[in-house]
Amino acid sequence: MVPEGGSGTGDRAGTGGETADQGAALLDDLRAAIGRYVVLPSEEALTAVTLWVAASHIQPALQHAPRLAVVGPTKGCGKSRLLDVLYETVHQPMMTVNTSPAVVFRVIGKNPPTLLVDEADTIFGPKAGDKEDLRGLLNAGHQRNRPAWRISGPEHKPTAFPTFAMAALAGIGDLPDTIMDRAIVIRMQKRKPGERITPFRSRYSVPELHALRDRLADWLVPLRGTVAGSVPRMPVEDRAADTWEPLVIVADLAGGHWPARARAACLAMTRNEVVQDEQTTLKTRLLRDIRRVFDQEGGKEALRSQDLLAVLIQDAEAPWAEYGTKGLNAYHLANLLRDFGISPANCRFENGRQAKAYARNQFVDAWARYCPAPGEPVSAAGRSSRARPAQGQPPSPPSGSLPTGPPSGPAGPRPAR
Repeated sequence: MVPEGGSGTGDRAGTGGETADQGAALLDDLRAAIGRYVVLPSEEALTAVTLWVAASHIQPALQHAPRLAVVGPTKGCGKSRLLDVLYETVHQPMMTVNTSPAVVFRVIGKNPPTLLVDEADTIFGPKAGDKEDLRGLLNAGHQRNRPAWRISGPEHKPTAFPTFAMAALAGIGDLPDTIMDRAIVIRMQKRKPGERITPFRSRYSVPELHALRDRLADWLVPLRGTVAGSVPRMPVEDRAADTWEPLVIVADLAGGHWPARARAACLAMTRNEVVQDEQTTLKTRLLRDIRRVFDQEGGKEALRSQDLLAVLIQDAEAPWAEYGTKGLNAYHLANLLRDFGISPANCRFENGRQAKAYARNQFVDAWARYCPAPGEPVSAAGRSSRARPAQGQPPSPPSGSLPTGPPSGPAGPRPAR
């Protein structure tokens, strides 16, 4: 089903304050404004953020509320600045950095706000604390008619609270799979020396962004009735289609080059996440295989990089002999382990000779988090309680065989930006 008088590919004039051509120009203006204040990882990512902002203005008519997962490997990648821009352009923004889950439950209704969650990594995992209710809300709110039931009021009656709302979540590192699988993922990186942005100044920036926000509302709010019956042609299937559909609907309403641009971004970014998932699975397999090698070697506190590689490659059922063009090497090994905070260090072995090696204690935390041994007690946060170091303390170093300071020389290649 497509809107009456349209093909579902963007050749229809709107019924709001902007025609289809004006809608395309408005999205162009919004895209340019976002690109001035934030360096996004790709042109497709910039397109996706633009359409996500616009889709927030029709969310009361949508069946799915896509998440925008703004993740980066470190601080200083522009995640919070992107949330600043979103705050000034989306429909009815609500920042939830320190917001009580009870407040969020009560403000979501028939015309829900757009949730903007900074430091989202504190909501998930060991640091979640009393924020599990907010985590549950974010998981459930991707699809309409998934209320959260709570005992409420002086009579303590079971009450259904709506959870449906679009949400942007910014944090360091990947968010849980339940969120990432329902999100358009923006993988931020630090700016290169030559990349320049316009400083974000409230006096000048906010009026410009508010003008764009108001134009979006004038164009899209009158089209909510049309949107409710739209089923656009999608280049992906299943949950990816649910997540990207609101963005494609906006692109089709705008017309011009936006329908093709939106579908190209959808395909490119969805495929990129498939690659990321495969890489994550491969890294988890590597952690398990390295643990097996250490177990086979008995009580050794460290293994030479070359010895570890030799054992890994000899496993006929593992992918390491065929990894890359000539099999797994020291470069690949260091690169795959870097995200876990693991790198080789100089170690002196029994014969007195030094060599690059990996220490068992470097892996303890990663093993407990990503591949706990069968039967190993796991806490509610998903980490092994047996392997968890004391709060604020790193694992104890092995006795005397490894240096306590940083290794001399580079530990391996830096990941490509």
